[in-house]
Amino acid sequence: MRRSVLTTPALLVALSVALTACGGGGEKAAETPAETPAGETAAPTVVAGLDGKAEYLICQTCHQENGEGLPNLYPPLAGSDLLTGDPSIPIAIILHGMQGEVEVKGQKYNNVMAPWASLTDAQIAAILTYERSSWGNAASAVTAAEVATVRSATASRTSPWTVAEVTSATLK
Repeated sequence: MRRSVLTTPALLVALSVALTACGGGGEKAAETPAETPAGETAAPTVVAGLDGKAEYLICQTCHQENGEGLPNLYPPLAGSDLLTGDPSIPIAIILHGMQGEVEVKGQKYNNVMAPWASLTDAQIAAILTYERSSWGNAASAVTAAEVATVRSATASRTSPWTVAEVTSATLK
């Protein structure tokens, strides 16, 4: 008796992995919004009409829905000083990618992040605003104008950043 290709265990596992990697394939757990410290206002997650959480699906495969990354592969965004400090740094990283060693919350990672320059300024602003105000992060919102400024200042860049390069570059 011949088995259908659609019911082989290997294909089912491959489909499950593909759906999960694309942000699908299961019920999402209810999220409890992060608490905002007294006297502070949470940054909006909608920027220029775009929902930063929805746009974050692009990043979620590596950095995970909870912003904790994947151990030994992809660094967490939750509690990341690179993300929550000067907003021009994560803008530049999204535009041109990143390579080499990075340390986040005492853990070292050494992988490559692809550049996402194909995203619009508004998409990058929405994603970063969501990331900078989620998972316990409490940094300011990012505007499309800030993204446009960094895009223009780094337009000649042709390779991914290292931490040393991006933190010492003139990005504005």
